[in-house]
Amino acid sequence: MNCLKLKRFSHHLQVSFKDLVIICRHWYRLYAPAEFTHRRNIDQIKTTDSLILALLIWQAKTGIESQRRFCECFNCLSHSRFNRRSRQLLQLIYQIRQEMNKKVDLNGQFLIIDSFPVPVCQPIRNYRAKIFRGYANIGYKATKKIYFYGFKVHAIVSDDGYILDYVVTKASVHDAKETVELLENAHPSNYYLLGDEGYLGKELHQQLKQMGYELWTPYRKNMTGAKKHNDHQLMAIRRTIESDFSLLTYYNAENNRARSLIGFQSRLEIAILAYNLAYCLERFNSVSYTHLTLPTNREV
Repeated sequence: MNCLKLKRFSHHLQVSFKDLVIICRHWYRLYAPAEFTHRRNIDQIKTTDSLILALLIWQAKTGIESQRRFCECFNCLSHSRFNRRSRQLLQLIYQIRQEMNKKVDLNGQFLIIDSFPVPVCQPIRNYRAKIFRGYANIGYKATKKIYFYGFKVHAIVSDDGYILDYVVTKASVHDAKETVELLENAHPSNYYLLGDEGYLGKELHQQLKQMGYELWTPYRKNMTGAKKHNDHQLMAIRRTIESDFSLLTYYNAENNRARSLIGFQSRLEIAILAYNLAYCLERFNSVSYTHLTLPTNREV
């Protein structure tokens, strides 16, 4: 195989709060549903929805996990009110992320699939935790060799680091079970997928082949033909998703302190939106912000 050269983009959000507010204001004008923008007494609100959205992304950028502490720092709204207003924006955040997916041209050779854990309590409380009972359960974190109580996020990422889509499951769900659903939702144009040993299995390979995708996974060392099959370049590309997940942790994707399902989803959506926004600002910086549907100088 020829030497594969990948351009990786920085995912640290390099933008001022003023510019972030302008971005969010434009997003709000484009994608906010009518029933949202025309709700009663909206003209009397001092802190606008677009400002709330900008504050949520800024919280992810600064890495402040506690929303109460963040509200105290900015002194814009009370903690409970800020929480309630941010949960109302979940539909809008999801819509923005979907529109960004349509506008980003992913012309790389590969897509990478993997998962990361989202524990909701310390391991010592795994069997006593009551939060998210019936939705979360106990799973195994292979990298740290510990059991945790919470969820697992399965994600599909481009080879240069853009997150196309994700699915949240119980912590005990095997990685391979969510692969087909991820691809059906994301509709990627790339047809070569890279996964780790968790995606080994003839049944999954055949399912994906019928859908038009070619899945490559490394063999375990004790498997026949492992030395010949395990291409080091492909393995190196696949491992780049670990860097992407570590940056998502920086945006509080893994340290999710929410205590309700809608709050959990809202924080996860914000983390991924902030991450993808950082990707787009870095990638399209040389051609202004048109790829992000940012406003021109006249619109601002």
